[in-house]
Amino acid sequence: MEQTSARLLIVDDDPVALDLLREVLSKEGYEVVSAMSAEEAISRGIENFFDVIITDVRMGEKDGMDVLRSFKKTSPETAIIMITAFGSIDTAIEAIREGAFDYISKPFKLEEIKITVRRALEQRRLLRENQYYRQELLEKYHSNNVIGRTPQMLQVYKTIARVADTKSTLLLYGERGTGKELIARNIHYNSRRSDRPFVTVDCASLVETLMESELFGHVRGAFTGALQAKRGLFEEADGGALFLDEVGNLSLSTQAKLLRFLQEYEIKRVGGTENIKVDVRVIAATNQFLEPLVKSGNFREDLFDRLNVVSITLPPLRERKEDIPLFVIHFLQKSSEENRKPISHISPEALDILTQYSWPGNVRELRHTIERAVVLSTQPIILPEDLPKKMLEEVKGKEIQFPEELLPLREVERSYVLKVLRETKGNKKKASEILGIDRTTLYRILEKG
Repeated sequence: MEQTSARLLIVDDDPVALDLLREVLSKEGYEVVSAMSAEEAISRGIENFFDVIITDVRMGEKDGMDVLRSFKKTSPETAIIMITAFGSIDTAIEAIREGAFDYISKPFKLEEIKITVRRALEQRRLLRENQYYRQELLEKYHSNNVIGRTPQMLQVYKTIARVADTKSTLLLYGERGTGKELIARNIHYNSRRSDRPFVTVDCASLVETLMESELFGHVRGAFTGALQAKRGLFEEADGGALFLDEVGNLSLSTQAKLLRFLQEYEIKRVGGTENIKVDVRVIAATNQFLEPLVKSGNFREDLFDRLNVVSITLPPLRERKEDIPLFVIHFLQKSSEENRKPISHISPEALDILTQYSWPGNVRELRHTIERAVVLSTQPIILPEDLPKKMLEEVKGKEIQFPEELLPLREVERSYVLKVLRETKGNKKKASEILGIDRTTLYRILEKG
């Protein structure tokens, strides 16, 4: 528990008050150190760390304000509680302005002291957790962790940079596993809202009958089973962002409520009459284009227009194969650290298989593949046999199949050129690029027949 490990420093030139506070707070389970002057307190602070300091303001040559200023420089995490003479409100205000956690007026009540110390320790704990959590999020979702150098991804980066610190509604397109949530989090944690909640909603998993209640909350008695009022996810995300994944799955009635929020920035709980103002940035995502749903009447056109203020399309991994080695290195390092296995390399053969594979599950599938290989591998390097069997079979099936009968080279050459032309729908420029020849050579080969 926080109490049993907390170290307190009490500073007072009155030995009676000092002994009383030391006795009371020791019984609360704290480790208590005392000092009878500001100079002694500052000296003790050089040698030790204190979670909380309780100091009288009026002492000798140096006073409690000197203690406050000294510790704010050397130990800004320490919470400092000032004890002031009754009515010295100006001193109390000055102390708060200079960073004191709180002040208590004399004559004080021991229960007030105990409560204030508990509050100070709780605030320190929350600040510590928030700093750790925020740093973890920034490291995880920093732009450096959005991997890719293909032209499509460079365009994504540019858009992120332009929209991150705005309030604009965003619509992310991309197949499952392309990293839509990662991009949404990256946008949020690079915005001025980064210290506020980022709430995710998988619209595809919401039961239609409870969809509106989950998003907007409900009042007591709104429906059978609503035994008490409940805040919805919009209220939970107040001040931050709400990520609506698979937004195309929302029912039409929920779409109407979402549209109203985007117009008025207020919601109404299910069964309620009160309009509740909420400040939420909406980032929506879908793995299907919404225009066909609009045409079929399954998605509101006015809502689509509101969501589609800025759209970002994430390309599937099969269209950005140059990025696969970058992902492999990133996931290999991460999985090796997490699983405490000294695997830092992948064989060229294994990397070639990963590059040729079609990746229907996109980046998510690649991440799971590398993690599986790291866990199962008995070597310090990832080899082809560490990869899933389906990948080996698919890539092997892609190997060039030669005709069984032996034919002159010119016939095989022309036959393959015709195949490439069929695949490119007669586009000779694209066919030449695939074949690695100029168009003059292409025409020469075709004329041979």
